[in-house]
Amino acid sequence: MDTRRLYSFVKIVDAGSITRAADILRIAQPALSQHVSMLERDFKQQLLIRSKRGVAPTEAGRALYRHAQLILRQVEQAQAAVSVSGRAPAGSVSVGLAPYSTGAALALPLLRAVRERYPDIVLHINENFGGVISEAIMTGRMDMAFIYDAGPIRGVQFEPMRTEELFLVAGPGCAGLVPGGDEVAVGDLAEVGLLLPSRIHTIRRVVEAAFARAEVEPRVVGEIESVLTLVSAVGADLGATVLPWSAARAILDTEHLVVRRIVDPVIEVKLSLCTSDHQPLSEAALAVHDLFHELIATFRP
Repeated sequence: MDTRRLYSFVKIVDAGSITRAADILRIAQPALSQHVSMLERDFKQQLLIRSKRGVAPTEAGRALYRHAQLILRQVEQAQAAVSVSGRAPAGSVSVGLAPYSTGAALALPLLRAVRERYPDIVLHINENFGGVISEAIMTGRMDMAFIYDAGPIRGVQFEPMRTEELFLVAGPGCAGLVPGGDEVAVGDLAEVGLLLPSRIHTIRRVVEAAFARAEVEPRVVGEIESVLTLVSAVGADLGATVLPWSAARAILDTEHLVVRRIVDPVIEVKLSLCTSDHQPLSEAALAVHDLFHELIATFRP
């Protein structure tokens, strides 16, 4: 099968329009439509549903889209492996990092280590939610990720790397927070306004579970997915947040904030290195994978 047709099909699905895909690929629209027609003839299935708003994949089209991404990724890896045979690892490696995690503290050291040891590797760092990242690894769009352990997930394997406790981080004038101490019980946070990610995020789920065990209702005053907005909001005393200590140190000026270990109950999150269980890593990705292990082994929050 001509991989150019698969590439065209993937771009059409991504763009949601044959016209937009033709502009992106700089291919005449009739030629692009012909690529789809030939794929539909080969598979004897309708792959796209066309409407005035664009195109959308059928069930068969979605199945082909997933496999096409894997095939194209493998072709790319094969080309990279052949071109650098006998030389130092080179090529593109994509790494996902869970927001509000140790990944925030590891991103810069990982990038520095790759640049120093493997200058021909281009590292792509993507910060996103575990479910989104896991899907990207399953479909071959991402090589590995350091995320909160969401396993088991079909098509993905998890290497447990570390467990971290969560801390309350607040501005010095945070309303509802009892003064003093290095620890705070969950039951004493009933009146503290919390700035947390949405319920899709692991931190939000474990925080709510801990509050439920303490028979306290969390007072969530804002759902924030942006790290920059969270930093500004906590600094402006608009609420407190809950983070692993490593993440708090990486994104916040903790010297000027109130940081307390949460107890009764202690809240813990597990972090794992996530890879595909059916697609082998390229030579470059294996090199980055080993660097990840080195950094985790020596990491001190």
